[in-house]
Amino acid sequence: MGFNVLISHLLFPVPRPLQPIEITMTRYEALITRMNNGERILIDGATGTECERRGIPQIVNTWNSGAALSHPDILRTIHEEYINCGAEIIITNTFSSSRHCLKSAGIEDRFEDLTNAAVRLANEARENGGNGRVLIAGGITHWIWTEDKPSLEELEANSRDQAILMAQGGCDLIMLEMLANIDRLIACINGAQTSGLPVWVGLSLKPIDGKMCLLDGESLVDTLVAIKSMNVPLINIMHTEVDHIDACLDVLDTHWHGAVGVYAHNCQFKSGQAAFDNTISPEDYAKASKQWLERGVQLIGGCCGIRKEHICAIQQIL
Repeated sequence: MGFNVLISHLLFPVPRPLQPIEITMTRYEALITRMNNGERILIDGATGTECERRGIPQIVNTWNSGAALSHPDILRTIHEEYINCGAEIIITNTFSSSRHCLKSAGIEDRFEDLTNAAVRLANEARENGGNGRVLIAGGITHWIWTEDKPSLEELEANSRDQAILMAQGGCDLIMLEMLANIDRLIACINGAQTSGLPVWVGLSLKPIDGKMCLLDGESLVDTLVAIKSMNVPLINIMHTEVDHIDACLDVLDTHWHGAVGVYAHNCQFKSGQAAFDNTISPEDYAKASKQWLERGVQLIGGCCGIRKEHICAIQQIL
């Protein structure tokens, strides 16, 4: 190589071909990308009422939270059945295992055991289902069956502690559920976001004086204003009667610009016991779900009374 050529080569080296960079998305990022590209995502149906329907005894003041320890095989099977129907998100059976619920039942010392067991069973169901892209959502609520409600500070701390356990156990996101009061839902959001996981908000509503309102009476419009700046990527209308979903979506159409999900319920409770004799048929629930999807809903599933047959029927229309 001549001197001038050598100097040129040293000063201006021939570039090497660029090597492809492998970018690995998390399960959550991959799902959000699909939703942004127009895909509709199927989530699971009821877990608590399914535990009850299959004979798991309730714990007074904390419903069916004990299933994760007392009947793990049944609970795991419920998750697996939803995955087999095509659900891509399953929610842990932790709705009633918050520290404040367990405290009201006199078993607060089982908080970590119940939360960890429920998360582990959801992970096992995902592994058994052979679908690694299924997301596990950690379910948290401020709901309580007694009048002994925690303070807002205690509620935020309880939500934080439970969400951190869920993140450590492998949950992909936090699913706040049955939020029925603005101050309390804000406390839950603040606590859950400490985990570092994405936090989705699930509102339960009913009509009051012609307006859709949280179960405690505050309007859906005021609720959306209150959480507008709280980095909430998705709102679910959940544990809300099928007949009221469209009215809720009317409000979201004009007051919410994030993603929207629906998992309605269709189960009545008598003296704390679920009644399964008059629930909507899988075909009719799928028909209603199709109409919600046509309105732009991106996430669809079911709450109390909505079983695997309903989720499988929705899968057919997706």
